[in-house]
Amino acid sequence: MMMPSAVCRGVALGVVLLAAASVHAAPPELPTTWQPPPGDQLEHETAGFAKILCSAIFITGRDLKTAADEDGFFVSPRASRGKVVKTVVDTAAHEVSLTLPNGVTRSARLFGDQGCVTLPRGESDVHFTPMPVSSALPDPATQDWPMGDRLPDTPLPPEVDKAKLDAAVAAAFDPPQALTAAFVVVWKGRLIAERYQSGLDFKTRLPGWSMGKSITATLMGQLIQEGVYDLWQKAPVAEWQRADDVRRDIRIADLLRMSSGLRFVAPQDPDFDPARGYADHLYVYTGAIDAYRWAITRPPQWLPNTVGRYRNADPLTINYLVKQAVTARGEEYLTYPQRHLFDKLGIRRMLLEPDPYGNFLLNGYELGPGRDWARLGLLYLQDGVWNGERLLPEGFVDFVRTPAPAWSRPEYGGFFWLNRTNLWPVPADAFYMAGAGGQFTLIIPTHDLVVVRLGHYKGEQAGEQALWNALGLLVQAVPRSREPWRPPAGAP
Repeated sequence: MMMPSAVCRGVALGVVLLAAASVHAAPPELPTTWQPPPGDQLEHETAGFAKILCSAIFITGRDLKTAADEDGFFVSPRASRGKVVKTVVDTAAHEVSLTLPNGVTRSARLFGDQGCVTLPRGESDVHFTPMPVSSALPDPATQDWPMGDRLPDTPLPPEVDKAKLDAAVAAAFDPPQALTAAFVVVWKGRLIAERYQSGLDFKTRLPGWSMGKSITATLMGQLIQEGVYDLWQKAPVAEWQRADDVRRDIRIADLLRMSSGLRFVAPQDPDFDPARGYADHLYVYTGAIDAYRWAITRPPQWLPNTVGRYRNADPLTINYLVKQAVTARGEEYLTYPQRHLFDKLGIRRMLLEPDPYGNFLLNGYELGPGRDWARLGLLYLQDGVWNGERLLPEGFVDFVRTPAPAWSRPEYGGFFWLNRTNLWPVPADAFYMAGAGGQFTLIIPTHDLVVVRLGHYKGEQAGEQALWNALGLLVQAVPRSREPWRPPAGAP
């Protein structure tokens, strides 16, 4: 089986986008201008490289040479890496420092349970107080899946074609150049197959990149379920509330759909010109800034819900609203996702990394094991219900898998990608989390499947082909159990 050539044209996010080639003519822009982010692009990319190495070495457990060769090209292109003249890995301080020919050194350091954080230029510490994050759950080795890691020792049900299942797992790792690190298959809630790259296992934390946006959707969904926010309300961002500011009409739904209209340049924009300046989409990772502040202070480019563009401004703004709600009720923000979401799902090892001001960069800086991503996918397969408790409001899962109306193609929902363009060899109602370098968690309702594939960035293209092949076999390995879901007619 060969993947359609369109998949091989995935843009630099590592998500399999067809977006740049398919955007229709946008409406007239509003009379605002774009101001490129300050600072030197090479320094920013070097700061991003330091953070990638820090996380790879001190969290995932990779060695320096392999991490430098395989990981994180999204924020740090290989050509820029070659300009680093000195690399220092301080194992005592858990810090990576990279020096450029002009003498500038950029660093990232491990700050306990907040993971690796990029330090601001010329500074030696962060602007927040690190907090320990721990699960309140029992030892996972003593708990059955999915609340724990204890798997059944009973044979697979007879309706599972074991030969095709085994072939699918093998396909996910073929060829070796795919650099697949983890592959997990859950069927009807049961973990029926998994495999890991040599030296890794089901506890290894791996980068999920933009799959973190789907965590953001989940945190917001919980707050909507609790009545803190409403999906269709206008986003309560104080800076947008002037009577003449069109941003005051941006709804939470528009942000979740990447349709806010904020002027926030991204490399995958169809009119992107790198000669104009460094992209905001990358700067929020590498600039060592208050990323939430940068996002919410961007001017409007279009009226909300008129143009869909994949830009980090929108998930950062949703995360800003999550933080605003959490701190308003006196809760500790840095421990909130573990207490409020992860412990409910049996997730114990998901690590969320912030900017140096203590804001989670869930637009792409998080690391977790394959099993934990599968647990999150299972929540969506179960319509937002876990162990009998509704964690997400009724209709929220349908919202995230309904095509966003401002997008020119039905490929994006609410911080989830959609298979409505038949990108993958699974039914069109499948929807998925996707991240740079070939990270995917697919929810395939027709077959009661959740499929996780994690890999190293260097193997992105071969890895996506391998996943395509594996998926084709998986939907033959298990029976279809329900009819495909269709978005409601006239969905808002």
